[in-house]
Amino acid sequence: MMTEAKEEAPTLSVHGHSVKVTEVLKEVDGLTFLIVSQKLSGTGEYHVDRTYEDFEWLQQHLFTQEDVPGIQGVIFPPLPAKAQVNSSGKVFKQLGFLALEELQPYCAALQTFLHQVAAHNILGKNKALEIFLTSSEPPGRQRARKNIFNRLSQAVEEMRKESHKDVDDFFQSKRDMNLTLTGSTKNTVEKFLDVVLSEQKIAVACGHFAASLHLCVESGDDPDKAAFSKICVKLSDIFESMKKNMANVAKNDVSTLGLGLDLESRYQEAEKEMLFRRTCKLVELETARKNAEKAKPVKKAALEDVKKAAETEFDHICEVAKQEIEHFQGERVQTLQRALVTWCEKQLLTARESAEQYDHHLQVFREL
Repeated sequence: MMTEAKEEAPTLSVHGHSVKVTEVLKEVDGLTFLIVSQKLSGTGEYHVDRTYEDFEWLQQHLFTQEDVPGIQGVIFPPLPAKAQVNSSGKVFKQLGFLALEELQPYCAALQTFLHQVAAHNILGKNKALEIFLTSSEPPGRQRARKNIFNRLSQAVEEMRKESHKDVDDFFQSKRDMNLTLTGSTKNTVEKFLDVVLSEQKIAVACGHFAASLHLCVESGDDPDKAAFSKICVKLSDIFESMKKNMANVAKNDVSTLGLGLDLESRYQEAEKEMLFRRTCKLVELETARKNAEKAKPVKKAALEDVKKAAETEFDHICEVAKQEIEHFQGERVQTLQRALVTWCEKQLLTARESAEQYDHHLQVFREL
């Protein structure tokens, strides 16, 4: 049964959109992130150091708002999996783009997570977010209590509910669409990651070939050897330019479309989890109705109360879920659009710079 909502938590004392993960420090026991946010008063900034465990602490406190009507209809902003200083094959499979050597994309993913939480009309009011962004003490030392979302995450016991027929055509269509998009988006991310890894390998190969060409350089007075050595040096410069160009292309792919696709994939999973939680509540409601219908007179009143409470809770979840889905769809389109536009802009800039370099190399060769 849903309990009455507690008094609304105070709003944030910082501008949610100003939150930035500005730096990451590699330490023996993991990574530490520097988070900066502007005070609403306009008189300064908060600077806090947070570990990944602190992010998990925040996420768990967002999950424990069981007293908020309809909270299970919320599509919770997805937190990236924990990054490792030295990524193994298993971690690389979990993180994808975020497991690549540069940590800037990972910081950007964590920053996006904080922006989405702060901008959410329910989650942004949670006191834990205020503590996370402003407290000088690390909050992650406290362990959040187990909550209903931990119990519902026991997917093995709940698999039968995933295929349960929905009573609402709207949600049934969203479940079917999400099932298709989740798989398609994940496959797209994997294929695009393969492209990036190939670009990085090409960049490395160009660098090796550029270095190898210097081995052909010989000293001496022989004019033929001198001419050949000069050509090798110029070719080495060209392949070094090719290396830098391909490395920039791969970097652009990761920081723009790569991050956009990664976020899309994780958000599709978050929507899937929300739809699954709602389906579980639907099964509970149907069970409560059946129990009320079959109840003996002595238990009839009590079971009717249980049924009404389940109906009220389910209605709240559906109301919140519809709002979340509508908002999510709009944000999803804008996020992918921004990622595509930025990707095109950066790749065009890189292409122009490369064209200028190759034109310079061509002129040099003509003068030989």
